[in-house]
Amino acid sequence: MEAAGAEVSPAASGGSGPRPAVPERLQRREAERQREAERRRQEKAAQAVQEEQSGFFAAAFSRQRAAIEALLGPGPGDGDEEAAAAAARSPAGSLEAAAPRLQGLQKLLTDSVRFLAPYEVRQAQEALGRLQGALAAKRQQLQPKKPFAFRARKKEAAPAPAGLLPAQPAAAPAPAPAPPGQLPAEGEGSGPPLCGFSRAEAQRLELGPSELLQRDVLLAELIDCRVLLRGNPNTLRVRDCRGCTVLSGPVSTSVLVDGCSGCLLALACQQLRTHRTRDTRLYVQVTSRAMVEDCSGVRFAPYTWSYPGIEVDYESSGLDRGRNNWNLVDDFDWLARDEPSPNWSMIPEQERITQWD
Repeated sequence: MEAAGAEVSPAASGGSGPRPAVPERLQRREAERQREAERRRQEKAAQAVQEEQSGFFAAAFSRQRAAIEALLGPGPGDGDEEAAAAAARSPAGSLEAAAPRLQGLQKLLTDSVRFLAPYEVRQAQEALGRLQGALAAKRQQLQPKKPFAFRARKKEAAPAPAGLLPAQPAAAPAPAPAPPGQLPAEGEGSGPPLCGFSRAEAQRLELGPSELLQRDVLLAELIDCRVLLRGNPNTLRVRDCRGCTVLSGPVSTSVLVDGCSGCLLALACQQLRTHRTRDTRLYVQVTSRAMVEDCSGVRFAPYTWSYPGIEVDYESSGLDRGRNNWNLVDDFDWLARDEPSPNWSMIPEQERITQWD
């Protein structure tokens, strides 16, 4: 009887079998459940904060954009009434007021891009581009003598002196022939006339500070050319170029690279957009995040080109030399956040160009 009782008692009393492991498993499951619940709570809170920040950005951006549009001369009932009245009283004064506001709008986008969706960034950049074009057009309207003098000089330079580059044909009829190697490039929309080069091959092309100051520059359909832009353009577009080297001084606003292949570009700007471009190296200083779309084999490195007078051009451009997001690139064709885009990369330090002459 005692032996039988000794055998039964462990089972009857719960014993020391595997049962204690059951509460341990439950504890682990409960801990995992709590961790998952906390993770979801944090994600929900972060999403709420991001939505709040995005909403604040949209409201602030819209408000500042309306004020700038009013200063630049919007249609009836548009924009800020006080700014519109100021624009009507003093067009030159409103232009001076619009320029710093536009820089502030660019800074707002630059500071907010980390929590905005790609489509929000794209829409904001497109709006900035339109405002920059409108500002350039207003500058052109208020300074009519400058383009007239530029055209007059082109007319005087019709016969090309020996040793200068031959004139290239303009894409559209022009009232006067261009100076050797230099073109009034094709314009887009109804903005001010552009300067730049078009349809040249295997040539060295240059523009200096007086020709570039706050001008919109277009380089189009160039092949195996070396282009030196020593000065401060307002905007720069590099379109459908192959095998070219383009070295540009600081650009006040935006640079668009579109449809290029096998090129080497040195660019300093507020905003850089690269479309339909292949196998191209970009040495950049950009104060916002660079953007690529429909690109492959695009490689980035920090801007290292320099020339006498570049400090003056930086001051004129308003760019912050201490801010460079050359390695922060948004690829609109690559939405995976946890994997790097295969369409762009950074140039290894040992392969970067440091001497450009």
